[in-house]
Amino acid sequence: MRKKRRMEQEMMDLLLGFAVKDERVRLMGINGSRVNPNAPNDEFQEYNIVYEVIDMESFLHNPDWIDVFGKQLMMQTPKNMTLFPPQLGGRNAVC
Repeated sequence: MRKKRRMEQEMMDLLLGFAVKDERVRLMGINGSRVNPNAPNDEFQEYNIVYEVIDMESFLHNPDWIDVFGKQLMMQTPKNMTLFPPQLGGRNAVC
């Protein structure tokens, strides 16, 4: 059975709701094509979200925090990669 796709406002509410509810989150930002007025919109456009947090170790030690957004397809953790070592100054990206 195919899962219903979330509408843009529903997704933004979920992303912002997480930031408001989690006391470790101090700032939420969005970048990429969704904030570029010259970028074409399509149904596969991703959400490039940045959360500035305190106590980052609590997020790193329990990666299940991301499950609030739905099923994980991939998690990229540069610190744990051996084939391609971290080049982002120790920052993590979750997709």
